[in-house]
Amino acid sequence: MPTSLIQELPKIVEEGRKEVERLLERISSGGKLALQTNEIVLPSKDEGLYKGLVPTPKDKTTSIDPTAEQLRMFGVSATQAKLQIHQPAEWMNRLCYGDNLLVMQALLAGDSETGLSSMRGKIDLIYIDPPFDSKADYRTKVTLPGMNLEQKPTVIEQFAYADTWKDGTSSYLRMLYPRLALMRELLSEKGSIYVHIDWHVGHYVKVLMDEIFGKDTFINEVVWKRKGGSALTTMNRMSVNTDSILVYSRTPNYIFNKVFMKHDEDYNEQMFTKQDPDGRRFMINVLRSPNPRPNLMYDYKGYKMPPNGWAVSREKMEEYDRSGLLYFPEDKSKQIYKKVYLDEYEGQLVTNLWADISLLKGKNKEILNYGTQKPEALLERIISLSSNAEATIADFFGGSGTTAAVAERLGRKWISTDIGKPSIMIQRKRFIDMDAKPFLYQSVGDYQKEAFSSSKLYKRVGDLSHIILQLYGALPFTAEQAPGRNLGYVKNDKVLILVDAPGKLTGKATVKRAAELKNTFLGGGWKKVVVLGWNFAYDISEAILQYEGDVDVLVIPPDLLDKLTHKKGWEKMAKDGSVRFSSLQYLTIKPIAVSKGLQAGEEALTIELDNYVLLSPDNIPLDAKDKEKLQDIISKDPLALIEYWSIDPDYDGDIFRSQWQDYRENTANDSDPYHCVRSTTLNVPVKKGRTVCVKAVDVFGFESVVIEKLK
Repeated sequence: MPTSLIQELPKIVEEGRKEVERLLERISSGGKLALQTNEIVLPSKDEGLYKGLVPTPKDKTTSIDPTAEQLRMFGVSATQAKLQIHQPAEWMNRLCYGDNLLVMQALLAGDSETGLSSMRGKIDLIYIDPPFDSKADYRTKVTLPGMNLEQKPTVIEQFAYADTWKDGTSSYLRMLYPRLALMRELLSEKGSIYVHIDWHVGHYVKVLMDEIFGKDTFINEVVWKRKGGSALTTMNRMSVNTDSILVYSRTPNYIFNKVFMKHDEDYNEQMFTKQDPDGRRFMINVLRSPNPRPNLMYDYKGYKMPPNGWAVSREKMEEYDRSGLLYFPEDKSKQIYKKVYLDEYEGQLVTNLWADISLLKGKNKEILNYGTQKPEALLERIISLSSNAEATIADFFGGSGTTAAVAERLGRKWISTDIGKPSIMIQRKRFIDMDAKPFLYQSVGDYQKEAFSSSKLYKRVGDLSHIILQLYGALPFTAEQAPGRNLGYVKNDKVLILVDAPGKLTGKATVKRAAELKNTFLGGGWKKVVVLGWNFAYDISEAILQYEGDVDVLVIPPDLLDKLTHKKGWEKMAKDGSVRFSSLQYLTIKPIAVSKGLQAGEEALTIELDNYVLLSPDNIPLDAKDKEKLQDIISKDPLALIEYWSIDPDYDGDIFRSQWQDYRENTANDSDPYHCVRSTTLNVPVKKGRTVCVKAVDVFGFESVVIEKLK
């Protein structure tokens, strides 16, 4: 007989406690993860008008001065702009890519090298909306000129989702426990957390939160009636049209502000039924005290006093009277009332039933085509209730970025994280589009989550690295020669092969290590090293250029794991050579033209995209039919694959400072939502030996970098 969830809960809690203890011990002992800064983004979206490849006379050029003066407009120091960031003197908002469990560990640990201090006890409000849908495949719709594609999740996402749903609700709760516990560590003494959940798991999650935060810190269960929405109606149960939001605090001294709900016209017609002679409408409220107090027990103009006295003192009552705010019934045996005027009515104080906020639907301008997107009005209410100006807000399941976008608009600081590349792309564009303050785009630098090691697939097919090596045509080294079991060689070619894990981002550090192995492993003497990777960090293109000739980087087909579901399947593929390992994508630009700038001391840089090379659709997690469609775009219109591109006109070789951006949906510069503009002109201070860096992100989330040194 299967174990019930009630029986499973004590075990889930016990395992969760032990995991949290290990994580906190690791952080305190110095064995910590670091947040690696991919970019500092200074939102400056292109607003020129372009036609084809050549700017027309109407085109605007953008003047960029990356000096302290420009940055101070955003509250950013020149030191910060170079990413020599020092806390707590300055703060920059953060968009973080990666598993939130790892991101939170990095936030708790801080990083002395970059001056980013620990965020333990510094976050005033956390909102999360962890998705619950074990049957979802989390595909992303990609719209290209004349076609739509459905992108599967990346390998990292696939493992995260598989771990979350492998045992249904039980594994979902196991996923949540350590994350909620780390969120508690991050909350300030005045902080609170809002956990948005649906009817599947709400009651179980509340038990976990009682355990982690303490039953006495439970504030409310908010019921959000998704006004205007509808759910599937069946013959044997009622449709579900509500979500729950569990609200807990860190301590009894949490922030809680007055927020009012506006009522509709029907309510106003029913309640504001009385009028002054001038036609001013009002309703009446009773003026009786809930508890008897001597100063509230008095006679006023002969009207009947309530049993416990009036709600206000005599002095206040007389003040109301002078201001015309009292309503006196003709019958003095009745009580006096206070007038509430419709034109001054703020609404009713918010209760735990929120039925006045609609789902996003139709042609609502907020819609970003992200499945779990929530309306800004919902987050505005939460942020207004439980934070003050300059508070720090976090969302560790960032999704479409609504929490951070509203926090930005309301003058709060924010951190937003997500494990999905589509989420990160949407959020970055959203913040640029709203002209947000400069923010950091970060990822977990030392991505050590080996998700594959705990999967059932691992146990069926044996050591994955050995299988990948043999599919490539290489021979694995023995465990004694290569303890990590991820190294092999092509015998006759004297080529060393390194296989990265599916739970890791292959980046500059991996490529650098591969270059070192070329000269040191088993005495050195290798002609080159080939790195086989599943997922790639933002700095991979730069690393490939830096170690060109010593290291090649190839992509393991993302659908290979699907093909390895049968134990002997890989042996057949190894024999027939059907698995192709492709080169990474790359971007090319035309030679940068330098001309006289708009003002004295400036020069104009004209930067134009040339081509985008995606060598094989096999690199992309798509179904076969969509790979055929993609091949057509690759051959006919490759630049249509560029989702977003940005420029650092003064690259220092360390941190990319995104000072100009364009993306497909940006129609402020043209009327084409399916293509980025291909060229732009930036005016920058004259500088000898300038290095320009151009970064592009394609519609699937892959990044490419071009670096050009100007004479």
